[in-house]
Amino acid sequence: MTKAPIRVLIADDQRVVRDGLSMLIGLIDGVEVIGTACDGAEAVERAKTERPDVVLMDLRMPRMEGAEATRAVRAALPDTQVLILTTYADDESLFGALQAGARGYLTKDASAEEIEQAIRALFAGQTHLDPAIQQRLVTAVLDAAPAPGAAAQALPDDLTPREAEVLKLIATGLSNAEIAETLVVSPATVKTHVNRIFYKTGARDRAQAVRYAYEQGIA
Repeated sequence: MTKAPIRVLIADDQRVVRDGLSMLIGLIDGVEVIGTACDGAEAVERAKTERPDVVLMDLRMPRMEGAEATRAVRAALPDTQVLILTTYADDESLFGALQAGARGYLTKDASAEEIEQAIRALFAGQTHLDPAIQQRLVTAVLDAAPAPGAAAQALPDDLTPREAEVLKLIATGLSNAEIAETLVVSPATVKTHVNRIFYKTGARDRAQAVRYAYEQGIA
């Protein structure tokens, strides 16, 4: 039995970019481009009609910008994932897009292989970020950690501060090994934290844990 292809919608205000991405993605085995949109508003309309698995979304577009379109797509279609593909990598663009619900973020100098990996990761319920962007998110998470002696933040579902820290890093797309390296602990310790996070939050996998982190304002 043949697997259904991953259905992708491309939103970009430059026709040459839309055509180039359509050609590139059309060559990926098991992936199908089901349409394109020239601005954010059309991206939302087409997403509601076509119900793609993944939307490749530019940020700076007329009528409706990418972050606003991302928020609208995610609100209407929770099972549709959004991968930002843009020339902009500043903090305002990055954090705005992630807060709107994007689960992937690449710049337009990404290789065809990176774009394919990102599409497959998002389809599988994972996050996928450009490595440089991922490092900036990790830095932001660690910089936002409370100073020693500061009043403890009230956390939901009896999460400990360390578990919340691990959950934040999961939300940035880090693996257990990468979290262990970041926090200078053993992978076994991280695995224990992750299992406790799943138990306390009721998450069945990392994708649900990430969703919980954003819903609860932890990430």
